[in-house]
Amino acid sequence: MNCKMKNVLLITVIALTALVFFSCGKNGEENMTEIKYPETKKESVSDNYFGTIVDDPYRWLEDDRSPETEAWVKAENKLTFDYLSQIPYRKKIKERISELWNYPRRSAPYRDGGMYFYYTNNGLQNQSVLLMQKDLNAGPEVLIDPNQWSKDGTVTLAGFNVSSNGKYAVYGVSKSGSDWVDLQVMDLEKREDLGDTLSWIKFGGGQWFGDGFFYSRYPEPEEGEEFSSQNRNQKVYYHKLGEPQSSDRLVFEDPEHPLRYKFAGVSDDEHYLILMQAEGTSGNSLMLKDLSKGLDAPFVPIVSDYSHDHSVVDNIGSTLFIYTNLDAPNYRLVKVDASDPGPENWVDVIPNQKEAVLSSVRVAGDKLVVQFMKDASDHLYIYDLDGKELKKIQLPTIGSVGGVSASKEDNFIFYSFTSYTYPTTIYKYDLQSGESSVFFKPEVKFDPSEYETRQVFYRSKDGTKVPMFITMKKGLKQNGENPTLLYGYGGFNISLTPGFNPANLVFLEAGGIYCVANLRGGGEYGEAWHEAGMKEKKQNVFDDFIAAAEYLIDEKYTRPEKLAIRGGSNGGLLVGAVMTQRPELFAVALPAVGVMDMLRFHKFTVGHGWVVEYGSSDSAEQFEYLYKYSPLHNLKEGVSYPATLITTGDHDDRVVPAHSFKFAATLQEKQAGDKPVLIRIETKAGHGGGKPVTMIIDEYTDIWSFVFHNLGMEYESSDQAGTKE
Repeated sequence: MNCKMKNVLLITVIALTALVFFSCGKNGEENMTEIKYPETKKESVSDNYFGTIVDDPYRWLEDDRSPETEAWVKAENKLTFDYLSQIPYRKKIKERISELWNYPRRSAPYRDGGMYFYYTNNGLQNQSVLLMQKDLNAGPEVLIDPNQWSKDGTVTLAGFNVSSNGKYAVYGVSKSGSDWVDLQVMDLEKREDLGDTLSWIKFGGGQWFGDGFFYSRYPEPEEGEEFSSQNRNQKVYYHKLGEPQSSDRLVFEDPEHPLRYKFAGVSDDEHYLILMQAEGTSGNSLMLKDLSKGLDAPFVPIVSDYSHDHSVVDNIGSTLFIYTNLDAPNYRLVKVDASDPGPENWVDVIPNQKEAVLSSVRVAGDKLVVQFMKDASDHLYIYDLDGKELKKIQLPTIGSVGGVSASKEDNFIFYSFTSYTYPTTIYKYDLQSGESSVFFKPEVKFDPSEYETRQVFYRSKDGTKVPMFITMKKGLKQNGENPTLLYGYGGFNISLTPGFNPANLVFLEAGGIYCVANLRGGGEYGEAWHEAGMKEKKQNVFDDFIAAAEYLIDEKYTRPEKLAIRGGSNGGLLVGAVMTQRPELFAVALPAVGVMDMLRFHKFTVGHGWVVEYGSSDSAEQFEYLYKYSPLHNLKEGVSYPATLITTGDHDDRVVPAHSFKFAATLQEKQAGDKPVLIRIETKAGHGGGKPVTMIIDEYTDIWSFVFHNLGMEYESSDQAGTKE
């Protein structure tokens, strides 16, 4: 690709102020009559992709630390918050979301270093607090309270791992939502940090061995490029307690492949170091080091290519249990002796199932806790170590199992269960009696009996049957007049199983319908379903989402004027693509932290890892299909696009905010009609992880206020709302 930088043409300077005008319409209703967008400069920048010239006039917004970009962000945020502040029921929505969010919640306890740990939140704490119990009958002690680290809650706990002797813990600290993590070491007996601080960690926290731990780190980036430059040359190190990071021992590097990810894990008995390498978000190799022979022992390959996904679940002595989709599109569990661990020696424990996806396996006592997914809903079983099914654990309804906590030393497990109107509840399951009991049940200020969740199946453009969950008030009439929000993701083998979000209740209480479509590209039906939405087949994902919208309209759940769409990250790409392909189908679009520039995504931070999912504009063949659907490059003059609220964070170093910045500037330039195009840029926030509760509530308040206003809804109280006629 050749970049042609021409003379810079300054169209105009950024306007630091923007005006929003409301006027009173009939019956005193407030209606938008004019939005004056900040005037954004354009530069004459273009790229030559295999003979196709592609303009990129807002590339200067990729420099998200420049004074010009900072001024643009301030101007756009002023416009957005001026608009939102004049929505009359915004305050009431925030009050109700805060009320719904304000309930005690906790995670399932898990065993580590001979003790139990869990996270708890009293309701509106910005960050959850880590507690420790020496045994389940002992009183819990607060171990780490991240709320003490910063006044605004933007410094967060990012991982926690205890040494096998229970003396020490290594934990991560992240700031402003960044993927960058600093590792610290705590003496658990004294409750004091030892002073060990390790920096520039990303996707590779501490794994204990002896009096130290393994971790993965990148070289320190250039000043000013910490949140945008491409991450290269990740290496695995061993840190010995009390020594400076500069003395850490290099364990593994691969300079010939600087873009590969490298993850190190240690077996519970500290006998094996498992090294996983990946070229992207799909496919990985596996290697094994026998730590009983010392750090200098050679790595033994288990799987050397990168065409499938594998992970070592656990070991019992020299027997390794490996979870894999090699020759198993719906995954299988195999076992093999560590002395000769190649695939030719693998023996099936749980073979590939045609009717369900094997989601996860954990060893508990002398049994296996086995989780399957069927039609995007979870099922939980107990097997013996030879793969024989012993019992199915009965779950409350259609929903999701998470937080399975199992130990070889215990004769019980913990697991959590949730669904769209079923707040996350913790259960304890006795492996001997086969009985489940409620361990912790939250109390949320709403009545779940008033709502129902349906699962429907609809046909996509090519005839593929796609599932969708629909949640709404019982008895709601299918008259085509219901405000509806359709959510999707469709990528990276990620499955959207039912889950509880208290903020969504505001929409349901007001008569809204909340829908989640399980699109191709996800993992709901295994690797074949994933591959059907990858690379040159990505259009299938957009077709599935469009077909979901058409189904909701055809079945009289809603109509285009009452339909909003939402998605984040890869789901932000989804929303951006379908709103450019079918703008007339939706009234509101909510792309969050989206991948909007499909020609340049691989040039920033960890974007290179998505090439295995999307392809790359460096390839002539792949450029053609990427350019055809790239949201940024398919916005057209004179088209009336849906009312759009783009959301991103200024510290997002996964999907850099330039994607959203350039998309917003282009959409504001090309939008026809009077539907608003706004971008909400959260400061001191990243891709979403670790976001403080106050920030989450504020964001949901603005999202739902924007949706209500642009779908013609009113918000009166928690139990009384209607739609304007």
